[in-house]
Amino acid sequence: MTNRGPALGVLMVISSAVLFAVNGTVSKLVLRAGIDPAQLTLIRAAGAFVGLLALSLLLRPGARRLRVTVGQLPLLIGYGLAGFFLVPMLYFVAISRMPVGIALLFEYTAPLLVALWARFGEHQRVRPRLWGGLALSLVGLACVAEVWGKLQLDGLGVLAGFGAAVLLAGYYVLGARGVRDRDTLSLTTLAFGASAVVGLLTRALSHGTDGWEPLRSSSGGVPVILLCGYVVVLGSIVPFLLVAGALRHLPATSVGILGMVEPVIAATVAWITLGAGEALNVAQFGGGLLVLAGVALAETARIAEPPVTPAATAPEVVATPH
Repeated sequence: MTNRGPALGVLMVISSAVLFAVNGTVSKLVLRAGIDPAQLTLIRAAGAFVGLLALSLLLRPGARRLRVTVGQLPLLIGYGLAGFFLVPMLYFVAISRMPVGIALLFEYTAPLLVALWARFGEHQRVRPRLWGGLALSLVGLACVAEVWGKLQLDGLGVLAGFGAAVLLAGYYVLGARGVRDRDTLSLTTLAFGASAVVGLLTRALSHGTDGWEPLRSSSGGVPVILLCGYVVVLGSIVPFLLVAGALRHLPATSVGILGMVEPVIAATVAWITLGAGEALNVAQFGGGLLVLAGVALAETARIAEPPVTPAATAPEVVATPH
């Protein structure tokens, strides 16, 4: 890859991380208004699909990029269901029951799981630093959960966070396969579309047309409909495009490591906006740093095998879909 503008790439990654981080607080405000996690997932998926569909049609080659063969359907459905429906829904469950920064730390262990899958599932070579990264992350998570005393974290929230991490790892693996046959924009558009269809069907079967009254209310002094607009546009579409653009200037591994500022920014924004309940104590903050250090080691542990496939530069491998 030619580094045509590394400084610009860094700026784009940091900007996307800030937008994703703020999205955690905005999403929590929406959830506090009475919108449930499945509803918010549906709103996000449907809105992002419409926006990315318009962009896909406007940019060359237009509608042709969205053609799908029967053989591609299973991967697209699985990719959309795992990464764009279940991951964000579990993330929304986690942040509704735990501080945003802690929920993100659990989810951010996904790259570590991907590296372990590469080693044991695909029998790829890895550097010894993977095991150091695993150890650091486990110690860090123990500090975050404060396992030496009475567990301070909500059990369902922890399960949701770990579930999001496992599914996020699957999303990365499927995304790496998907970009071998499709460009990133069409893959993301179709995945959001699949997620929106699943969300609509789930909502219709479980609640029908009821339960949308909170959209007419406010949360934190802001109309909920505007908060949902942020989740769709600035919390989903724009950061995904920024990450895609950054990969024209930086290697995927660098983008992934730079993106790890998101939990730190998210925890800070949530603490300032939502109050002391979002604050991390000294042990949790230190544990968070250990988790991120461990994930960074895992991100750099895999040894690339020539020839490098297009998956090596796919934003789906480094961008979280929440």
